[in-house]
Formats: sequence, C-alpha cells, structure tokens
Amino acid sequence: MVSFTDLHAQNHKITEISNVFQYLIRERSMCDTQCARDLFFDYVAKVRDHIELVDARMCGRLIQSQDQSMKNTADRFLSGSMEIKKIFAGYIKDWCDERRRELKIGDHEAFVKDTDQMFALVLDRIQRETEHLYPLIRQLDKVAA
Repeated sequence: MVSFTDLHAQNHKITEISNVFQYLIRERSMCDTQCARDLFFDYVAKVRDHIELVDARMCGRLIQSQDQSMKNTADRFLSGSMEIKKIFAGYIKDWCDERRRELKIGDHEAFVKDTDQMFALVLDRIQRETEHLYPLIRQLDKVAA
C-alpha cells in the first residue's frame, strides 16, 4: 500500500514542476533549453506514474469495497483517468517527440495555451483526488483497523 505521505509528495512535485515549467515557457527562447526539456519530460513521467499508481492502488481498493458509493467514486476516477490519458497523449503528440526528448513548438502562443489547459486538467485531478478519493481510502483503513 502506498502511503498518503508518498501521494502528497508526488502531488507536490507535480504541482511544483507544473508551476516552474509554465513560468519558464512564457519566454519563447526558454522553450528550447535543455532545462525546459528536462522539466517537461520529468513532468510527463511523474504524471503518468501518479495516475497509474492512484488507479491501481487507490481505485482498485475502492472497487473491492462493499459500499456502492465507494465503487461509484472509483469508477468515476477511472473513467476520468482514461479521458485524461487520452487528452494527455494528444497533447504530447502535438508538442513533443518523446523518442528524441524534444519539444516541437511551431506556434508558441498555442503551445502555452495548450500547456496551461493540460496542466490545469492534471492539477484539477490532483485536487479531486485529495478532496474525494483519499478520504474514502482513509475511511476504508479505519474500518479495516
């Protein structure tokens, strides 16, 4: 079982990288730096890992619960995960070459706009996890104790 401390640390790191990257890319010349590329691909890896972890460990536990409302919450999160993964994959396809670890920015203004929207979607997911999913897991832990 993953600890809430670990989950909150992941959430904090994703939020921190998101904030720094969004600040950095406002200046077009910064988008082509190794630092920006490293931040971006670190962010991508951390988001993917986090969503997979939450889906498998947290939602998986809720689905096994006898409580139908917990199962429904898990189903909503898993459904949301599929949608985020789809949007995230499209965003990555549009703006980078993962094999070469390069950003491919033809239209800076559109890149910044899409990045702001994508990162807001991820941050909203993290907030919903914290407010809705984690309390249910704590509730399960209390019942099991």
